[in-house]
Amino acid sequence: MEVVESHCQSTGLQVPQRAQISEVPESAGTRCSAKVIAGGNYDVDCVVSDPGDRVLYQERKKQYDSFSHTTSTKGVYRVCFSNEFSTFSHKTIYLDFRFGEERPLLPDMNRGTALTQMESACLSIHEILKVVVDSQTWYRLREAQDRIRAEDLNQRISYWSVGETIILFVVSIGQVLMLRSFFIDKKSSVATNT
Repeated sequence: MEVVESHCQSTGLQVPQRAQISEVPESAGTRCSAKVIAGGNYDVDCVVSDPGDRVLYQERKKQYDSFSHTTSTKGVYRVCFSNEFSTFSHKTIYLDFRFGEERPLLPDMNRGTALTQMESACLSIHEILKVVVDSQTWYRLREAQDRIRAEDLNQRISYWSVGETIILFVVSIGQVLMLRSFFIDKKSSVATNT
């Protein structure tokens, strides 16, 4: 069995309709994860297709999903996102597309004998660090999602405050004019006949 070097692509996509394509070798394990970070109801359509345009995976209105597959042919695999049902809101999607097997940490780790204590410690540290990287990615996504939501809320509050300020000035000027009208003497013309 040929060992294929592991590849990872992580991207942020702006969607109305977008596709991420990658050249993937034959018999490579693939894993695709996508998460909507911003926009609308945080849901999107996803389609994964192989080089022969055969649909491998299709879901509608998903906020987060992952898909694993072992490729049968070498070629360009596409991960496409669509926003047909929500035409007014633009969406931002985080896509993590990984394929292949990870190279051995040390060149002689593929041998049939047991690992030394140092090699075993290096391997366990490496596995733990991979979990840490995945956790940090998840936390970054949550932070980005919360930051975008907070910025949107801040913008709405700013617009509301400007609107309230304008209404306050209009009401104040109206009250001043109304009070003035109470204290203005209206002189009536008196006609005198002599």
